[in-house]
Amino acid sequence: MKHFFNRRETIVTEALDGLLLTSSAGRLARLDTFPDIKVILRADWDKSKVAIISGGGAGHEPSHAGFVGQGMLTAAVSGEIFASPSVDAVLTAIRAVTGTKGALLVVKNYTGDRLNFGLAAEKARAEGFDVEMVIVADDIAIPGINQPRGVAGTLFVHKIAGYHAEAGADLKMVAAQAAAAAHDIVSLGMSLSTCSVPGQAHEDRLGAYEGELGLGIHGEPGVERISLQPVVDLVATMTERLAAKVGDTGDHALLINNLGAVPPLEMGVIANAVLSSPIAGRVRLIIGPAPMMTALNMNGFSLSLIRLDAAREAALKAAVAPHAWPPATERHEIAIVPAPQRPSMRNGATSASDDKHNRRLLTAVCEHLISLESELNRLDSRVGDGDTGSTVATGARSILSRIDTLPLKDPAATMASVGEILSTSMGGSSGVLLSIFFTAASKAMAEKADIAAALLAGLDRMTFYGGASVGDRTMVDALAPALAALTSEGIAAAARAAATGAESTKAMRKARAGRASYVGERDLEGVPDPGAVAVANVFEVVAALA
Repeated sequence: MKHFFNRRETIVTEALDGLLLTSSAGRLARLDTFPDIKVILRADWDKSKVAIISGGGAGHEPSHAGFVGQGMLTAAVSGEIFASPSVDAVLTAIRAVTGTKGALLVVKNYTGDRLNFGLAAEKARAEGFDVEMVIVADDIAIPGINQPRGVAGTLFVHKIAGYHAEAGADLKMVAAQAAAAAHDIVSLGMSLSTCSVPGQAHEDRLGAYEGELGLGIHGEPGVERISLQPVVDLVATMTERLAAKVGDTGDHALLINNLGAVPPLEMGVIANAVLSSPIAGRVRLIIGPAPMMTALNMNGFSLSLIRLDAAREAALKAAVAPHAWPPATERHEIAIVPAPQRPSMRNGATSASDDKHNRRLLTAVCEHLISLESELNRLDSRVGDGDTGSTVATGARSILSRIDTLPLKDPAATMASVGEILSTSMGGSSGVLLSIFFTAASKAMAEKADIAAALLAGLDRMTFYGGASVGDRTMVDALAPALAALTSEGIAAAARAAATGAESTKAMRKARAGRASYVGERDLEGVPDPGAVAVANVFEVVAALA
């Protein structure tokens, strides 16, 4: 796997400095113990309230330093990637931020974190600091285990403890609220890949169609491997297990966490699946989807639930300074607003009418374009993305399917209708360009019944918006000379000009518009532009029927 870093030895400190440099001035700071002891703390902290301290190994960004700020953590202690910070580092953080009201340590239930934070707490107490510690063990992946892992649900505790501390509560109350919250959290994760540690060789233990359910946040194997399934089925498995733990009553907050590498598009699909599942009825507040407790670049996500009461709801809704915490959203239905009705293109004069000649002409053109689908796709696969034939055929099929609704006796209204159909059915830039062409031609035709002049007006608008001109290796190379010939010499000359224009694109070794503009000269040479070929074929059919 490839990674962006300089040296493995400095990746964590450089990342933390990146966070500090991109945070608002005066909000965050680090102790001068860098790089051996890595502590990020609130720059505005005055020790007048209970300090909330958390941390652990790096690789979980934005956790933990990303949640330092008013309303959440007072300080975060970072170890190296997936390695607990030392006792000295934790103790240094306690000394730096703890005042007379004391400090609460929020610790995920991993042996290294428990021991290092625990020993630091004992040493701090020996020095006279008032320190309490809450351990979060929210992972339900392994049934019956004595020491469940602490995973993304820990963020609920950060938020709730930070809220009460910010409100001025004493250490006893803050610790009690945090401990009660930790007891009521359940989490479960799944991934389609293992994570990759910068500077280390990576080997993915999963097959091409496998995922892991119930995995931790350090790349450790999941409890079980599962076959790749639609998201709705994966989510159903996870929510069933979570639901079995939380019971049937009470409102809950849901945290949807990206473990590092799931694209936003897919996280939206996951969120929709979760909030369409039976468990959604128990969800009142939603946090995410967002990367909050990651596992480097793991292609997975986790779901966490916490039972709500009035105090927790207020805590989770409260605004905080750290940008990494997404504002809580109350569960709601999708709002649907009726779309405005489309006005008639020509003041109602678009009712269906029949004209045998125009029907025959339009049918022949569309059927011929459909027959060219494979050939145009073949040409486009060499100079573009391989879908010109399918795009053109889709537009042609849509026109044929609605031909009985077209005002065929009225050429201007027919062009307007064709433009409307192509704008909604054809797709791609070609569909939009041809819709512009026919829409503008319709307007010109309605003002003056001159088909050649109207089509030239459409070409003018199409090239204005599309930006292509003759020589740019697009459909314009066939369309422009054809319409020029149509104006002065008639349809037979137009067909010849279109064919010549399409043929000329074979020699154009540089495209200046469209997908072909991304293709090298060697791949373009000798291959005609598929859009120009389609235009030439249209004129050929029309000329044959004239």
